[in-house]
Amino acid sequence: MSQYRIAVLIGSLRRESINRQLAHGLFKLGPADFEFHECRIDDLPLYNQDDDSHQAAPVKRLKQEISGAKGVMFVTPEYNRSVPGVLKNAIDHASRPYGQSAFAGKPAGVIGASIGSIGSALAQQHLRNTLAYLDMPTMGQPEVFIHAKEGLFGEDGQIGEGSRKFLQEWMDRYVAWVKQHAA
Repeated sequence: MSQYRIAVLIGSLRRESINRQLAHGLFKLGPADFEFHECRIDDLPLYNQDDDSHQAAPVKRLKQEISGAKGVMFVTPEYNRSVPGVLKNAIDHASRPYGQSAFAGKPAGVIGASIGSIGSALAQQHLRNTLAYLDMPTMGQPEVFIHAKEGLFGEDGQIGEGSRKFLQEWMDRYVAWVKQHAA
C-alpha cells in the first residue's frame, strides 16, 4: 500500500495527449510508496460562483480526491501562451468556495510538454502564479519545459532513453518535495 497518494491534474482532455502520455510515463518513474491518481476533469461544469453552496457531484469528487492526496502534480500543455481553460476551470472549482480550497498546503509539482520550442514555459508560469495564491508550496527547481519531439517517448509509450535520466531527476526531486511538505 502506498504512503503517498498524489492527485494528478492533466490540462488536456485528448486521449492521445502528449501531456497525458508524459504523466503516465512519469508515474512509472515514481517510487513504490507513491501512488499517482489522474483526477477526472472532463465532466466538470463551467465554474459559476452561484453554485458554490450546492456543488455538482463531479466537483465534490474532485475536491475529495485532492483533499485526500499528499500532493498534487500538474501536467499541462500550453494553449495560447497560458493554461488550458479546462485546467483553470478545475482549479477554480477545487479552490472554492472561498476559504474551502482543497489545494491549501498541498505540495505541488508543475511540468508540461508542448510541440512548441519553449515547451509549456508560459503556461507553467501562469499556473505557478495561481498556485502561489492557493497557498501551495510549489517546487521551483528543476523547471521542465519539454519540447515534444521524436524520441520523447519510446515505442512502448514510456519516456524515451534521451529524456529518462532528466525526468527521473525531476521525479526524484518532486518525491523529496512532497515528503518534505506533506502533513
